Amino acid sequence: MTNPGFTPTQLAARAAYLLRGNDLGTMTSAAPRLYPHMWSWDAAFVAVGLAPLSVERAVMELDTLLSAQWKNGMIPHIVFANGVDGYFPGPARWECRRLAADAPDGPDTSGITQPPVHAIAVQRILDHSRRHGRTTRAVAEEFLNRRWPDLVRWHRWLANARDPKQSGRITLYHGWESGMDNSPRWDRAYENVVPGADLPPYRRADTAIVADPSQRPSDREYDRYLWLVEQMRRANYDDYALASVMSFAVEDVFVSAIFALSCEVLADIGEEYRQPNADVRELHEWAAHFRAGVLDTTDERTGAARDFDVRAEQWISTETLAMFAPLLCGGLPRQTERALLRLFDGPRFCGHPDLRYALPPSTSPVSKDFRPREYWRGPVWPVMSWLFSWVFAHRGWAERARALREEGLRQAADGAFAEYYEPFTGEPLGSMQQSWTAASVLDWLG
Repeated sequence: MTNPGFTPTQLAARAAYLLRGNDLGTMTSAAPRLYPHMWSWDAAFVAVGLAPLSVERAVMELDTLLSAQWKNGMIPHIVFANGVDGYFPGPARWECRRLAADAPDGPDTSGITQPPVHAIAVQRILDHSRRHGRTTRAVAEEFLNRRWPDLVRWHRWLANARDPKQSGRITLYHGWESGMDNSPRWDRAYENVVPGADLPPYRRADTAIVADPSQRPSDREYDRYLWLVEQMRRANYDDYALASVMSFAVEDVFVSAIFALSCEVLADIGEEYRQPNADVRELHEWAAHFRAGVLDTTDERTGAARDFDVRAEQWISTETLAMFAPLLCGGLPRQTERALLRLFDGPRFCGHPDLRYALPPSTSPVSKDFRPREYWRGPVWPVMSWLFSWVFAHRGWAERARALREEGLRQAADGAFAEYYEPFTGEPLGSMQQSWTAASVLDWLG
């Protein structure tokens, strides 16, 4: 199951120890040095890993995140931990509480969002609660009943505020909202972002932690990232103003597929746990609408999906994980889906002969944009391997799910729990002791 390194039992113990070490009380830091706060989609994956250890602690993780939900329904991409410094841009740069009418009254947050994977975490919490006694099941079900309106409100905000043209695709106004910050998917869209001369000065914190510049976005890229934050600040983070003022606007096919999947998962939960029929019906409608939006982007022959640059009014075709968005949400004709699976398994991705492990790299090794050490431009991200393995199991493809799980555990057997890995050598890169990597391992090990 794993390479010479830690046994599965040792690996599970180390992963559990890591999550305890990164526990700040009511939230888990994404990584103790580079990411010392709570990130939205990290928190969902962390809850997945906490659930087999403690359903109650997993519930607390999502409770903390949902307590920072904006009044309009948005779940922000960062919830800042009180008294914790060392990350940029921090609360003073975002200034959401001062500028945004919808910002929460409680914790400081960022002003953007991240992929909506949270329904998967809720399902895993409920799954694990069934294996325990009545008290634990009651905790999970009380959480669901109490937070159901917030989860539906989150999905409603995405369906309405982030699909202004009703295309069935989620519009993002910052590459950070995709979770794949510097992916080649956004190269052309970022070319349209021209930082103004009045961009406030700043000092990066990430390069002090990860000193190798080949692993991180460049300073020029960061200027663009911070200029987009500045544009949002000047628009007071208003949903409707952002649609017209932002110089970066893309319809993200991968986030859209995650959203369609999450709506389906949450609707299924709602049916099983007798939530309001009107909510369940709406969730099913969103799932169908956004699934159709994803399928509208696909190549007829291969099934590969594309993003759409709203500002340039052009499709964005890249050899990245985004191609496989339809595998997450389903809906392709059977023959086309098989073609896309062959692409996933083949030499352009998991079957590339030089890969250390048969896992999906973030960008195809045969792409001109491939850089094996740089963030989302080539490295293998364990959390993405976990996501695809979970989806494949969810869709009934048990053998495919098992293969990704076994390869993922072989990669993780070094015990570093790295943010991402060099695809050819298997070298751990980025931030070490990454919470969502440990969480993925814990779920894989059951």
